[in-house]
Amino acid sequence: MLGLSTDNYLLLDALVTIIGLILLITKLKVHPFVALTLAAGFLGLTSGMPVAKVMKSFQDGFGGVLGFVGIVLALGTMLGKLMADSGGADQIAQTLIRKFGVKNVHWAMMFSAFLVGIPLFFEIGFVLLIPLVFIVARRSGVSLVKVGIPLLAGLSVVHGLVPPHPGPLLAIGVFKADIGKTIFYGLIIALPTAIVAGPIFGNWISKRIPGNPSTELMDQIAKETSHENLPSFAVTLITVLLPVFLMLLKTGADVVLPADHIFRQWMDLIGHPITALLAALLLAFYTFGAARGFNRQQIMKLLDSSLAPTAAIILIVGAGGGFKQMLVDTGVGNVIGTMAVHAQINPILLAWLVAAVIRVATGSATVATITGAGIVAPVVDMIPGVNRELLVLATGAGSVILSHVNDAGFWLVKQYFNMTVAETLKTWTMMETILSVVGIILIMLLSLVV
Repeated sequence: MLGLSTDNYLLLDALVTIIGLILLITKLKVHPFVALTLAAGFLGLTSGMPVAKVMKSFQDGFGGVLGFVGIVLALGTMLGKLMADSGGADQIAQTLIRKFGVKNVHWAMMFSAFLVGIPLFFEIGFVLLIPLVFIVARRSGVSLVKVGIPLLAGLSVVHGLVPPHPGPLLAIGVFKADIGKTIFYGLIIALPTAIVAGPIFGNWISKRIPGNPSTELMDQIAKETSHENLPSFAVTLITVLLPVFLMLLKTGADVVLPADHIFRQWMDLIGHPITALLAALLLAFYTFGAARGFNRQQIMKLLDSSLAPTAAIILIVGAGGGFKQMLVDTGVGNVIGTMAVHAQINPILLAWLVAAVIRVATGSATVATITGAGIVAPVVDMIPGVNRELLVLATGAGSVILSHVNDAGFWLVKQYFNMTVAETLKTWTMMETILSVVGIILIMLLSLVV
């Protein structure tokens, strides 16, 4: 077509589609779910795919993703809501602050966000913990930016790198990676990355941009927690980290025991992400619910209210899965994979680069992860020995780079911290970029030994 070879035409078609997707989201302000659906249909029709198969391909991709990720998102959201309303997150943060002291409170905020952020979406964790940032800043006199940047780094790094967050989970499915290994490697990479981008960078930048919180916002949210019966630090930690422990236990059994061993078979069930999160949720019904004085009706109301905000996220993830499947079924992914093989580009670095470009263009870490994984996935089958878990982490690291004015998180931080656009670029945007760059450096180093 157009005098081009089939491969070149498919590449051009994919490029035009992705540019169109970016313009729909950024310029025309079309909802990402609608934009991804339109882009997938356009790619299918213009690539020469039979008309009857276009929507079938999108449907298969949509359902295939939500059959797993949708369930995990729902369970994780319910768990996060119970943790929030019981005061469990407050307990983690306050305990760490007491242990670290005011002088090192920025380190406490990073570790608090890192732990609390594991089962929570970034936005939920942000809204949950931002009052503590204001309280600490008011009581200690420490700069709002010095306290806030470490918190943002802790939340953002686990959002991009550590399951059960939707981006890493989706990439695990696309790359067929092992979830236990991904969690293990993700935690190894995420903690030092958060330290560099959080307390270290936050301490440096706060001397130049201290932050100037509005009096009205400070008076509104810088209050003591109203919970009278907080769960203990140990109980909160056990509940939140139970799914991570079960998934890691499953991986250990898979490594040590033969496939037909009865214990391994049971651990494959118990350590499955859905089962592990369900177990944590059931435990939370008591630790964050009944033990805190909530009755069944109150717990049910909390669970119902927790699901509504995730509807858009679930739809975007599903549509992204449909778009990814279209890239696969039209042959675009194979063409790009073949090019990468011939160009001898390290697939781990390629995964980071593709996700980073899409992130900068669209402002969405989720879209960047979905699209980037779909484009890079064919490389896995063409280059033997590629570590699939590190491909997941590289895609996640690329998806958090250079958040700017097309990212909702940028404006969330700007408004809460009462900064100008320029100040937000120098603090939040730079922090996100440090996370991404330090992350891929550590991932590349880890690829030398695993």
